Amino acid sequence: MMTNAVDQQSAQGGAPASSVRLPLRPELADEEPYGAPQLDVPVLLNVNENPYPPGEDVVATIAEEVARAARGMNRYPDRDATVLRQDLADYLEMETGVHLAPFDVWAANGSNEVMLHVLQAFGGPGRTALSFAPTYSMYPEYARDTHTTWVVGRREDDFTLDPAHAAATIREVRPSVILLASPNNPTGTALPTATIEAVCEAALTVDIDGARPVVVVDEAYAEFRRPGTPSAVALLERYPNLAVSRTMSKAFAAAGARLGYLVASTAFVDALRIVRLPYHLSAITQAAAGAALRHRESLMAQVATLRAERDATVTWLRKQHLPDGSPFEVAETDANFVLFGRFGDRHAVWQGLLDRGVLIRETGPEGWLRVSIGTSAEMAAFRAALTEVLHEQGEESA
Repeated sequence: MMTNAVDQQSAQGGAPASSVRLPLRPELADEEPYGAPQLDVPVLLNVNENPYPPGEDVVATIAEEVARAARGMNRYPDRDATVLRQDLADYLEMETGVHLAPFDVWAANGSNEVMLHVLQAFGGPGRTALSFAPTYSMYPEYARDTHTTWVVGRREDDFTLDPAHAAATIREVRPSVILLASPNNPTGTALPTATIEAVCEAALTVDIDGARPVVVVDEAYAEFRRPGTPSAVALLERYPNLAVSRTMSKAFAAAGARLGYLVASTAFVDALRIVRLPYHLSAITQAAAGAALRHRESLMAQVATLRAERDATVTWLRKQHLPDGSPFEVAETDANFVLFGRFGDRHAVWQGLLDRGVLIRETGPEGWLRVSIGTSAEMAAFRAALTEVLHEQGEESA
């Protein structure tokens, strides 16, 4: 029916649908949608998911709460997610020891939407967002989509952030939004408290139309940090322009639920409420996230297992050698993934692993690859496949 309609339109003088140009924004003309490969292979280690599905007790609680929410789906959800925000405040207080009120917490469909709200509220035409590369590849897309100028400073060779360089860059660029990932994606690097303090202090010296830039510390992988690694949540009381974002996708094994959140001053959160779409967070999502939070202790037990597997993976990778005999470089990581390299042809290594049923991520600086931490069986498969690929490449170069 559609083909006939188009043909009839053409016969009457209208243009065929395939020849009509749509008024796409010029800066989007050559862009591709964001997304890591989603391939059907036995071992998926490319998008930093938690490899352990929720236990049956967690599933039962989620099903019960979702069923309760479904019975009222003819009504709009609580547009401010007040119950969920209280649950999130309670969780963060338990984890960090910092008392938080529910109106200091914001929740949205993944930390991606949280970040987009930040750029919608504090970015825009004539304003600049700043981060330090290499870092999360979605940040420039949030800036692009909100007509915010995107600028990156540099990280050091070991992917740490030099406080003096960061402060100087802030004073030079004068951004309205500063984005810091800690642990950083794709490197896994956590920021010391002193570095975050230096960034916040530098931001207080910059005037943006009589205001100060906002600093957002993205702690999507915070629960995977090694013992003693601090959270920026402890700095919120000192810096009213600071916010800390988190997600339930990773540690809570809830990537499919799409729930991210942010904690900041009430004024900061109220600014995000202005730009959010009406009823942006469904009743189903709110119910599922609240149910998962009730099982935080059992879910966090899985995190300890993943930390141990990560550390074992780092140790193993540091014992491996490239075909030329040089040892791997492996980044220090406080996340549930490991960045390693440097390969002369990283794509060939990535493809070799894929040919053996193991999918990792070709991301980050040139020559590096990133592997998410999976189950012990998945990591054994990764090690076996990588050993085969390196042996094969060694024979080819001999």
